[in-house]
Amino acid sequence: MTGASEPVTRDGGVLDGFHIRQVPGDTGTEVSDFASEWDDVRFATRVWERQTDDGHQVDLRVHVMRGERLTDLAALRDFLTEYHEHDPDDWPLIDFMHGESAGLRDDSQAFWLAEPGVAVNVLVATDLAGGGQLLATALAVVAVSDRGGPVSSGVERPAAARPPAD
Repeated sequence: MTGASEPVTRDGGVLDGFHIRQVPGDTGTEVSDFASEWDDVRFATRVWERQTDDGHQVDLRVHVMRGERLTDLAALRDFLTEYHEHDPDDWPLIDFMHGESAGLRDDSQAFWLAEPGVAVNVLVATDLAGGGQLLATALAVVAVSDRGGPVSSGVERPAAARPPAD
């Protein structure tokens, strides 16, 4: 026995064909599902939040996105740059692998293309982003096979050098 304890996690259920196998234990327990559409991309979203003295805080969001424009990782990045209102020249992203799929992440979100037309975006509150919670949660989101079991898993890899934007 080492005396060190593993972070407590819980299952997040299935959302639009993806099993959220791990939700950080310190994530709020109020859970809501939403369906929406933005710029011809359909979203299935699950949100975990908690009550605070000032109202509510969203701790974790998982978006499963479906749309024809989500053709590859570059198209997904372009879409999310617009959706999250990021400056494309000032959004430092790190490469990671989610099973066989390349993904990108920053300090508070990770995203990858599960297959052409289907993508996942995991976002955590900044106070929960440390300690590897973001990546551990993102890697625990897996497509569900027809038999109900996971069909992929992931590992992080060092970031590849990116040429500067034109």
